[in-house]
Amino acid sequence: MEKIDVNGIQLAYARRGRGTPLVLLHGFPLDHHLWNEVVPLLENTFEVILPDLRGFGGSRTVDSLYTMEDYALDLAGLLDHLEIQKAAIAGHSMGGYVALAFARLFPERVRGLGLVSSQVLADPEERKQGRYKSAAEVAEHGIGSVVETMTPKFTADKKLQAFARESMERQQPAAYIGALKAMAERVDSTPLLSSFLFPVVLIHGDSDALIPIDRAREVKNALPQAHLVEISGAGHMPMMEAREETAEALKHLA
Repeated sequence: MEKIDVNGIQLAYARRGRGTPLVLLHGFPLDHHLWNEVVPLLENTFEVILPDLRGFGGSRTVDSLYTMEDYALDLAGLLDHLEIQKAAIAGHSMGGYVALAFARLFPERVRGLGLVSSQVLADPEERKQGRYKSAAEVAEHGIGSVVETMTPKFTADKKLQAFARESMERQQPAAYIGALKAMAERVDSTPLLSSFLFPVVLIHGDSDALIPIDRAREVKNALPQAHLVEISGAGHMPMMEAREETAEALKHLA
């Protein structure tokens, strides 16, 4: 992986393939390896850019509070470094929140937007407080409780559960804490949808136990021109549970 200094942090990223720039943003609390299965299916269509969001994987973070907009500014700095003015942006789960923040800040730089197992809504108050509670638990006791709670919710596939667990266990507590608080404070992006002048792809498993598929259907209802792909039997990791369907859907962003 390559690394750059941007916005006071060190950001790690990988690049694969040639074509239309496509940024793939991983979800919480994982890293860019989440996309390993789909990248080979995309690299003949796209130049795939795979950052580790601040604090995760090979990237570093800061101890101060930050927001989804800070993650988006990190991405803008990366694209500036790569001399890419405009790119398709697709995000998984929390990565989708970052993609939405990027579209809010830099609509002129978005060729297309993909939301994979994600949503546009802000956290309800109970969920928001739950994230702060989880952040406090991580600060006091480490990441174990979050790993145990989330692993079975990612997917019913035991092999993929093992992948998710291994990925979660190699992340730093500071990344968990920062991301949990940033997710808790994110804004509702529903009002943003009407301003989108670029292609939007929605990819969601109908067995997602973390973000129900109704969240994607609601976006489709609000944005009829969006391309919705519902993946039968998939949970929260369609890029690994159904890589061909996920890759074909993402090609609508080319």
